[in-house]
Amino acid sequence: MMEKLIEILEDIQPGVDYRSCTTLIDDHILDSFGILSLVSEIEDTFDIEVSPAELIPANFNSAESLMAMIQRLKGE
Repeated sequence: MMEKLIEILEDIQPGVDYRSCTTLIDDHILDSFGILSLVSEIEDTFDIEVSPAELIPANFNSAESLMAMIQRLKGE
């Protein structure tokens, strides 16, 4: 699952080391359009619904935090 998430992130914003970056939101690597695109791709790819309550920086600052959110929403 992590590989697919990394692919999605790279499609939206190439040239970032998503495996080690923990400041995707704090350093404005992902902007609001990128986040909306990311949410749409995540919902389609992982068959989940990301509610507005989940749209907080803590869930989007790193690939690891995104994966934790995805797994939580999938009930894993």
